[in-house]
Amino acid sequence: MNLKDTERFISRRKVGFVCSVDEEGYPNVKAMLKPRKRNGLKEFWFSTNTSSLRVRQYRENPRASIYFYRKGLIRYEGVMLRGTMEVLTDQATRNMIWRKGDSVFYKQGVTDPDYCVLKFTAESGRYYRDLKTESFRVE
Repeated sequence: MNLKDTERFISRRKVGFVCSVDEEGYPNVKAMLKPRKRNGLKEFWFSTNTSSLRVRQYRENPRASIYFYRKGLIRYEGVMLRGTMEVLTDQATRNMIWRKGDSVFYKQGVTDPDYCVLKFTAESGRYYRDLKTESFRVE
């Protein structure tokens, strides 16, 4: 497995899955639009609602994973990254990933109190393709 190929694979995905841990210790999974910004395989930024269940869960327990996949006619490929999720509400970070169309979801614009950023920082991952898996560390 080549890490640059894994980065390109993630870049082409339109949807990713974020996973949090609830108060009873169970995993919770949610599909989200692709990350707004990415720094290699190490850091990913998503936008979401401050009032969401996921935000509450990440504030209580920052352990998280994210997953991206592609299902072809024959081949299935996926990558899971494990790490921590931060909930960021500072204006500089919100400005960094804001897009013009976001005002559809956040009526008050980039300063809407219900708009925040999730920043995922990866520590390790697993890659699956062609019936083979490989674990790796993210530096």
